[in-house]
Amino acid sequence: MKVLIAEDDSILLKTIELKLKKEGYEVITTRDGREAIEKIDISGADLVITDIMMPFASGLEIVARLRTSNQSKRIPIIMLTSLEQEKTVMEAFALGADDYMTKPFSLNELAARVKKLFRPPSPAAAF
Repeated sequence: MKVLIAEDDSILLKTIELKLKKEGYEVITTRDGREAIEKIDISGADLVITDIMMPFASGLEIVARLRTSNQSKRIPIIMLTSLEQEKTVMEAFALGADDYMTKPFSLNELAARVKKLFRPPSPAAAF
């Protein structure tokens, strides 16, 4: 499974990359929103983790772009941010984000959320 990480903080980007590689995922990294959009289109990513505040295009723009692209509608998206504003959280979910984590966060918790989003829904969830 391929995970694309869009994060402009190079230390955090490398830390997340190493954790997810250790968990067995193939990881693609980007440092800005424009590069993330380009790589999502060509990488075949199965899940996207994106910071909200990034150069050239925000994480919210990435979510909006993914959810309007026929090819990418089903890709799960986890938002990362140091912003703790309810308005931003609500906007991310309204645009189609699947999960949201506030920095600082636990790498183990992030890995668990990634694993959960890759898991198929249980039959009981259909009721």
